[in-house]
Amino acid sequence: MRVGYIRVSTIAQNTERQLEGVLVEKVFVDHASGKSMERPKLQECLSFVREGDVLVVHSMDRLARNLIDLRQMVENLNSKGVAVEFVKENLIFNGQDTPMSKLLLSMMGAFAEFERAIIKERQLEGIELAKQRNAFKGRPKQVSDEQISEIKQLMQTGESKEKIAKRFGISRATLYRYVK
Repeated sequence: MRVGYIRVSTIAQNTERQLEGVLVEKVFVDHASGKSMERPKLQECLSFVREGDVLVVHSMDRLARNLIDLRQMVENLNSKGVAVEFVKENLIFNGQDTPMSKLLLSMMGAFAEFERAIIKERQLEGIELAKQRNAFKGRPKQVSDEQISEIKQLMQTGESKEKIAKRFGISRATLYRYVK
């Protein structure tokens, strides 16, 4: 069976281009950052594939953003008898790879990791420049100043912090940060 895996970082991004025109029988789609391997549909996909299947992914950076995760995932899939096909790179890994294909996996994976680091660096530079221009305000508050006062009053009455956080739709960590 040819199984597709598609990943985009946000819900607003379009998934259609990734495996357009590629024959797959089942597709798993994640809307999550590639920096973590804890992606629900990826985990579901990895549990779904069986010996003889081919996991088809648009490009290496859609599967993993760092070399260690990429190599480990390809090796784990290959050890289960699952081949991994990267459409953009035109590479297939099936566990019987040559030293050249292993080198290509390592090099291309290293480029994906490098690209992620450069993006993060540029983002931090942009934030710093925006702060210097007083244009960066950070993430907007999730609750108003009035709600913060209400939260403080509720805490003084002894109501559970978990219930308060749930009531205002925030995490306990956020609650503590606002009260601080």
